Amino acid sequence: MLLLRCPLPLLLLLLLPIPSRPQKLPTRDEELFQMQIRDKAFFHDSSVIPDGAEISSYLFRDTPKRYFFVVEEDNTPLAVTVTPCDAPLEWKLSVQELPEEASGEGSGEPEPLEQQKQQITSEEGTELFSYKGNDVEYFVSSSSPSGLYQLDLLSTEKDTHFKVYATTTPESDQPYPELPYDPRIDVTSLGRTTVTLAWKPSPTASLLRQPIQYCIVINKEHNFKSLCAVEAKLSSDDAFMMAPKPGLDFSPFDFAHFGFPADNNSGKDRGFLKSSKFGRQTPPKPRVDLHRVCIGNKNIFTVSDLKPDTQYYFDMFAVNTNTNMSTAYVGTFARTKEEAKQKTVELKDGKVTDVFIKRKGTKFLRFAPVSSHQKVTFSVHSCLDAVQVQVRRDGKLLLSQSVEGVRQFHLRGKAKAKYLIRMKGSKKGASMLKILATTRPNKQLFPSLPEDTRIKAFDKLRTCSSVTVAWLGTQERNKFCIYKREVDDSYNEEQKKREQNQCLGPDTRKKSEKVLCKYFHSQNIQKAVTTETIRGLQPGKSYLLDVYVIGHGGHSVKYQSKLVKTRKFC
Repeated sequence: MLLLRCPLPLLLLLLLPIPSRPQKLPTRDEELFQMQIRDKAFFHDSSVIPDGAEISSYLFRDTPKRYFFVVEEDNTPLAVTVTPCDAPLEWKLSVQELPEEASGEGSGEPEPLEQQKQQITSEEGTELFSYKGNDVEYFVSSSSPSGLYQLDLLSTEKDTHFKVYATTTPESDQPYPELPYDPRIDVTSLGRTTVTLAWKPSPTASLLRQPIQYCIVINKEHNFKSLCAVEAKLSSDDAFMMAPKPGLDFSPFDFAHFGFPADNNSGKDRGFLKSSKFGRQTPPKPRVDLHRVCIGNKNIFTVSDLKPDTQYYFDMFAVNTNTNMSTAYVGTFARTKEEAKQKTVELKDGKVTDVFIKRKGTKFLRFAPVSSHQKVTFSVHSCLDAVQVQVRRDGKLLLSQSVEGVRQFHLRGKAKAKYLIRMKGSKKGASMLKILATTRPNKQLFPSLPEDTRIKAFDKLRTCSSVTVAWLGTQERNKFCIYKREVDDSYNEEQKKREQNQCLGPDTRKKSEKVLCKYFHSQNIQKAVTTETIRGLQPGKSYLLDVYVIGHGGHSVKYQSKLVKTRKFC
């Protein structure tokens, strides 16, 4: 069933601006449809969403924009995807009944034009879905009613680009590449000027045999949630790294001046994406140190010509070259090695520092308080496996312990003392951690944790649609948020272990996965336990449960994930 079909001329005349030349509406007559979507100007400034094609548009700040499409029959599958680019969006999807004449079911004389227009625009539709944020968000329904659908969008932060995709055949279209069961990017090798990345191939390429290419984005600021956000960040004169020529291996690639001065031809070829300029003219933006490279269907890549001892953020996007649409892997970050003479990282009082340590590697950090102090606190949050931590004060060893999760060390201070922290990485793989050093006892950004961070599931309370779980808290009042995600029956402990990055907070999760958030603590540590019943589950399905504890400084820590399964028969 189509979002728009030809038998609705009167309705569409009410919705579309009058063009300077005749303009046909998109249909799912495939020959005509393919011809129309190749003409990108066809949908420019149109309020109509075509079926099965992604459109790009622009929002001015505080100026709402509305789009329309029609579903003519009940029980029609429907999927709508909205991709914010460089600013959060507020958007809402609603539906109202079609006017009798427009739905093709009326008889007799047609209603006057103004009367039909008033009938369409004056009624308030039924809201189906709303969202506020900068995530790529979806509305999916296997059975939607017929009617006139309205998509309202608003940006309250700034002028911004966005993309919209809608289809009535989501099962057969599948324009967005599917992510593998482990969607993370692995750092397999780290040098002073190179970082080698590896990732699992998209099932869209390995199983469905669709043409997929991978595009890597590198910058020094943060990770990106969509390729659209990357394109919005880039300006017309940014350098774009082309893929190496066939025959060159990955050690090393000759990327001229990566991250720094671009060559004269850098703006001529932008690969598969083209910058679009809509709306108001703005002065040229400062140069952005952000680069991307598309490497075909390889799933290993070495980035060269990086600066030593510099932290970089890496994002990977799988792009379906048939549809030109993309899906983001889980981004990562890494710090390149120091020069031959290892440089010690200086810690600032009260500031969290991200630390990356390669497999079996060592990192040194130094903390020199600027004023006299009675106590000093070191808070260490190991994101993955345990790391070995040693602290020396003026050469004297104060502690040497293995740290897993979050640990705090309170040490007695000394005037003009200098602290040297030595961290040794895990033998299993690379380590990521966050460390906070402070002389102010109230400056605790990390939440306190119980010794046992497991989630317990009660098998006797398990039903076909709910599970009951419990976890421990502390004497400190903290905010706890629980999330659920349905997984395949083949999901096992090994796969769960790959997703145990405790530094990834609730902001990396989909809104639909959130169950609830609540505050909890107990002065009696023996009674610091809370339970929750998670309802609305499907019979015989497996779910991965995660509990996040969020401290006063906004930093979060994830408990150990719990795999549960509802009963199949009740």
